[in-house]
Amino acid sequence: MPDTNYRSGEDYVVEFLGYRFAFSAFDFEQRVTAATVKLGLLDRNELDPDETADLVELAADGRITDARSGFGRYLVRHWERLSLVGGESLVYWLRKLVFRGAWLDHRVKEGLLEIAWDDEAADFAYRDPRGGRALLELAPVPSWHELQFRP
Repeated sequence: MPDTNYRSGEDYVVEFLGYRFAFSAFDFEQRVTAATVKLGLLDRNELDPDETADLVELAADGRITDARSGFGRYLVRHWERLSLVGGESLVYWLRKLVFRGAWLDHRVKEGLLEIAWDDEAADFAYRDPRGGRALLELAPVPSWHELQFRP
């Protein structure tokens, strides 16, 4: 039976829905940044170290204690509007997308999923390597695009 827990390091160890995931700092930073872009709160993946630190603190701790960057100050200043959009929690979705990506990567590593290019969607998809039905149609994510940070 394959190991169901993802591990890339020990800098951040979190549990979600019965899974235990351990991330290196770099892996966690990259995943949180990608999740923020997917949610539409940022339009770019390249952040400076202070922006990254603010974002990681938000995802890991659920809050930013002392913002280090303009992005962090934006999050703190507009938290009432940003924290919930359409009843969806920003922190929950950041964490969910980090875990979803790690879970998918781990399933690929274990040979339980394959990555395939979907011409119709112009995006990558996941499929069963044994030829079963196309696995995993990822649920849509809420959008923070209208509240996107613009430096």
